[in-house]
Amino acid sequence: MQSGVWALQQLVDMSATEFRDWQQLLEERTGVVLNEQRRAFLQTNLTARMRELGVSDYASYYRQVTDGPRGAVEWSTLLDRLTVQETRFFRHRPSFEVLERYLAERLQQGLSKPWEMWSVGCSSGEEPYSMAISAAEVLRDSDRPECFGVTGTDISLNALSKARDGQYGARRLEQMDADLCQRYFLVQADGRFKVLPSLAARVCCARLNVLELAKAPMSGMDVIFCQNLLIYFRRWRRREILNRLAERLAPGGLLVVGVGEIAGWQHPELIPVADERVLAFTRKG
Repeated sequence: MQSGVWALQQLVDMSATEFRDWQQLLEERTGVVLNEQRRAFLQTNLTARMRELGVSDYASYYRQVTDGPRGAVEWSTLLDRLTVQETRFFRHRPSFEVLERYLAERLQQGLSKPWEMWSVGCSSGEEPYSMAISAAEVLRDSDRPECFGVTGTDISLNALSKARDGQYGARRLEQMDADLCQRYFLVQADGRFKVLPSLAARVCCARLNVLELAKAPMSGMDVIFCQNLLIYFRRWRRREILNRLAERLAPGGLLVVGVGEIAGWQHPELIPVADERVLAFTRKG
């Protein structure tokens, strides 16, 4: 069959068994849970990739994805299709207000070492760059304006590539003040905005699966952001991830979580931040 004709063929609906197999594979490898409401999302993304490869049924593609080293390469490609990458700069403004207030208080106590910050599930980079801008603003009039670093981690290689490129359409910057856009971005010929090299130099992006946090090299972090990530996991897994992140905080460090992503979670070393607009904690000490 010619590929052009094949591309127009309608794939049959996924069976309940096939959907369950794909659900289990995704949760087993990434922790992400796809419920019945997300079945159409899964099917659309699988069929798009299957058409590119000329694979006609879900079972054959499942075998291809799970077949040794070759399958690992295809899995990495597919994962980029299945991970949500829709985000913006300063997506939840109150979280960044809490961050800036926290950093301003830290600055008053004196800078003994550079601030180390971590964006968990950084997607295409908007969050770590937003964190970097907040830190740069707090330190702007100090004698050490570049005394910070931000690490962004994500499972998607495609998203990380975009983060490292640091170029964004105007829509991603809609929630930013105009003066910040001028200060930290260069307008490109195509109308896109590129992160200023001096700011980009303070941000590093690396691949990390949150199921493997135990192996992550980050420790003694001053700030950790984990927003819009936990919603994709089971409740017990959310608590496990947050417990791991709490261990990676330095004494006095700040953990910011997406509002509504976890209920009733407590950690003996963490104190809730008194701001009802956010879900944030500081570590004792």
